[in-house]
Amino acid sequence: MLGYHVLMTSRHHRLDRFLSARMQISRSNLRLLLAAGRVRVNGQVERDRQRRIGLFDAVVCDGEILQANRPRYLMINKPAGVVSATRDEHHPTVLELLPRGQREGLHLAGRLDFNSTGLVLLTNDGAWSRRLSLPETGLWKHYRVSVDKPLSHEDVVSFSQRMWFDFEQIYTQPARLTIRSSFEADVWLHEGKYHQIKRMFGRTGKKVTALHRLAVGRIQLDAHLAPGESRELTQAEQETVLDPEPVE
Repeated sequence: MLGYHVLMTSRHHRLDRFLSARMQISRSNLRLLLAAGRVRVNGQVERDRQRRIGLFDAVVCDGEILQANRPRYLMINKPAGVVSATRDEHHPTVLELLPRGQREGLHLAGRLDFNSTGLVLLTNDGAWSRRLSLPETGLWKHYRVSVDKPLSHEDVVSFSQRMWFDFEQIYTQPARLTIRSSFEADVWLHEGKYHQIKRMFGRTGKKVTALHRLAVGRIQLDAHLAPGESRELTQAEQETVLDPEPVE
């Protein structure tokens, strides 16, 4: 389990309250249950009724599993025409790309626009997803972008400078743009404001015709995943949220 999880998660409950809610027994019976050593937390006998129980602590009483959640971390190659949401009345969602039995408890750790494609991360670990979004984490998001007009060095300079967004009354942070060909570039951002890349290119007189996310920090989209396919993250990939270096 990741080292910062216990420090950051707010989804903890006292053991006595957890047991009371799950087993529907009185506090006096709970005290007897704990004193008799009939409760185990993560394989160890637990007698302290004030022990804090997190989402991923395994709790067993008299051999009956009361909680055995495991943290899950997935990447999915989002196709165009899919909503970055857990539910939507009008369009298919990213969550619906997963088999029905694998959706329980998952939420999106970052979003992509309806017609944008590429890397989306899913998890049931709120601490991990919050870590991804914290500005101080400093994770770069890497995108491949196609535009309708030829790119130039002026675009590189424009992206490296802060841009003023009237609607939010804020400046963007400096971004990095590398030209790959006349109509295609790689862009790295620290942030993800509403339609940010499209709006930034709009300032340079260009329209984005395709936007594909390749990486979040050092978590790179698996090149073997076809659009709509997913896989679990490796332990190393999970832990890269602690590493702010951009993907080259």
